[in-house]
Amino acid sequence: MSTALTIIQPAALAQIDHAGAAANRAAAGHVFSAYAQRRPVNTLRRQKADLDCFVHFLCTCGIDVQENLTSDPAAWAGITWGLVAAFVQWELKAGYAIGSINVRLSTIKTYAKLATQAGALSPTEYAMIRTVAGFRFGEGRNVDAQRAQTRLGAKKEHTTPIGAGQALALKDQADSRDQLLMCILLDHGLRCGEVAALDVASIDLVAGTLTFYREKVHKTQTHRLSSDTLRAAMKYLAQPRSGSLLGMSTREINRTVGELGACLGIERLSPHDMRHFWATAAVRGKTDIKSLQDAGGWSSPAMPLRYVESAAIANDGVRLG
Repeated sequence: MSTALTIIQPAALAQIDHAGAAANRAAAGHVFSAYAQRRPVNTLRRQKADLDCFVHFLCTCGIDVQENLTSDPAAWAGITWGLVAAFVQWELKAGYAIGSINVRLSTIKTYAKLATQAGALSPTEYAMIRTVAGFRFGEGRNVDAQRAQTRLGAKKEHTTPIGAGQALALKDQADSRDQLLMCILLDHGLRCGEVAALDVASIDLVAGTLTFYREKVHKTQTHRLSSDTLRAAMKYLAQPRSGSLLGMSTREINRTVGELGACLGIERLSPHDMRHFWATAAVRGKTDIKSLQDAGGWSSPAMPLRYVESAAIANDGVRLG
């Protein structure tokens, strides 16, 4: 049996090489936009803030970055692993939290990879950037112990705890909108952005349900309203309303929650503190983790455990038979 060999002529090989190079150039031009299409808006917003901080650092070094690091591969030309390592040290001296430093480093590595695919960074330089290490939990504690200022920015290091009595007081608001806001946050654990996106049609008073969209997991959910939330909704919606349910931006929600908390002596209260309270109350009420994961819109069963406060007596929940 004979074997037929197909010999590709040099001219054909040249055509293939030319076509391949053209395809690479075309793909490189779309690397950043293709990445952006796959990511949630909130992720892209956070990454832009991360890279804006990196640009600020570069400016302090006398490096003027004209292009946008989140969309233009050319902006990454000249970025080296030494600059990235220096940025980490600069953040440490500036007092940024270890978690924030790790997140920004991860963002830089993500976009450095895209820039390498687009041909703006050499594979060798990208490999070196990847060697710039963040901080493990224990390492972060050691670093914090050796610097005077360990946190910079508005984000809190620790959750503000809320007691059961305080939760009841927070829901007992004279203003019907404030009352509904606090009930939704405390009894349903919605994220601030999810509350801001609610419209009047989100609440069905007859069925006693709240339907809303969770952007983080790209899912529309329905919660059965708690008795307190249902009463607050009936009071608030007694007046004809349309459009946005509360008519509040995330900034306004954060400000309102902080002010209402301060009235009760709870300093720096945030909507996210209420999500922690909701998760903790659910677990202590014997809610299983899978149900809590579903209700809270978490993609991993490990996430709700991070929201649950530790018990004052560590072994209260332990049963030995």
